[in-house]
Amino acid sequence: MNLLIDSGNTFTKVAFCEDDKIVEIVTLYDTEDFKKINKKRKPKTIIISSVNTAIDEIKGYFPDSTLLALDFTTPIPITNLYKTPSTLGMDRLAGVIGASSLYPNSPCLCIDAGTCITYDILDENANYLGGSISLGIEMRFKALHTFTSRLPLVSRHENVELIGNTSEGAILSGVQIGVLKEMEGIINEYKSKYKGLKIIITGGDSRFFESRIKDTIFAVPDLLFLGLKRILEYNVS
Repeated sequence: MNLLIDSGNTFTKVAFCEDDKIVEIVTLYDTEDFKKINKKRKPKTIIISSVNTAIDEIKGYFPDSTLLALDFTTPIPITNLYKTPSTLGMDRLAGVIGASSLYPNSPCLCIDAGTCITYDILDENANYLGGSISLGIEMRFKALHTFTSRLPLVSRHENVELIGNTSEGAILSGVQIGVLKEMEGIINEYKSKYKGLKIIITGGDSRFFESRIKDTIFAVPDLLFLGLKRILEYNVS
């Protein structure tokens, strides 16, 4: 069995692979859970993508496994043209590699809608070119409340009016409608540059956008893990 680990800004998730397939994905809330995984599953090979947890700490829980810590020096099955690869989030890189495995020979725009919203573009020749980073929905609500003296902290609603006639309504309109129009605009910019563009969305807020964006987008909740799986296979082979 192989283990894929994604230690993100908010949660740590792990995926278990058997016979080249992802069979289970679990969210961890305590690093001690790694001990239980090692005792019960005894993974043969592990790949780790981490943005906030010390990789050496994770390695310590799996003394008998072969571990690959994903960083900018790791061999990958695409060409990374990012000018500062050492500063690139490995979750972004894994996402475009996952998209490449789903749609080979097609340009792909990968949107990860979570704590932040990231946009990453891969051309039809499997060249990763870069993208952009924006505030996620919850971060926008918190920023308006934190950096002003009177605006309330608002939670998202299912149905929001364009014209807000209360402070709460105005914030909802500015954040939720604003972020949707931002995403639609960015998608249209990329569509004008890349013929046959595949648009893939992932992350905790992917369903919010998938149901509201008019363009044809493909929600792939496990996109990052598909990328980690492909990177692990590429290195093991």
